[in-house]
Amino acid sequence: MSLVIGLTGGIASGKSTVSNMLKEMSITVIDADIEARLAVMKGESAYKQIIAEFGDGILLENGEIDRQKLGAIIFHQADKRKRLNEITHPEVRRRMLEQVETAKRNNEEVVVLDIPLLFESKLTAMVEKTLLVYVDSDIQLQRLVERNNLTIADAQARINSQMPLSEKIRLADAVINNNGTLEDTKQQLLMILEKWGLKQK
Repeated sequence: MSLVIGLTGGIASGKSTVSNMLKEMSITVIDADIEARLAVMKGESAYKQIIAEFGDGILLENGEIDRQKLGAIIFHQADKRKRLNEITHPEVRRRMLEQVETAKRNNEEVVVLDIPLLFESKLTAMVEKTLLVYVDSDIQLQRLVERNNLTIADAQARINSQMPLSEKIRLADAVINNNGTLEDTKQQLLMILEKWGLKQK
């Protein structure tokens, strides 16, 4: 049986760093953001539903969805954002679960679902264990400002749009404190995997 782990965090918390560490251990990581992009590619079921809902004014010349145009619509209209989520989320879940089944058929010991909004979107039923990458709020703000070249106000607004990491701690089965060095983070990850009975190759 494969252990299915849900990996989550907040913006600029270092989730991608942990995701890459897992990949370096030859662990299958299924990324919700990548699957969300693939789910709305030209010809896919969700793509057709989005065009029917939002019209072909959101398309680029090559027929692909213009993410900026669509984003501008849903950013200002909560009902439109809700409708887009109703179209895309089931498709993303389906795509991810298909890959989990493949991993199980291949007798992989562990498979990780990288889901930024794991708790917000109430997707914990898809996984057996939840792993949160945590960082203190002041470090999170500083990293986001530096990484995305944002003003402090813009960075804080993006952080505020998500559930606070301090709240996610209570929901997670295990927490990696990512305030320190990469080596600190990796040692915490290895200890958690070992605690969950996973032997490192």
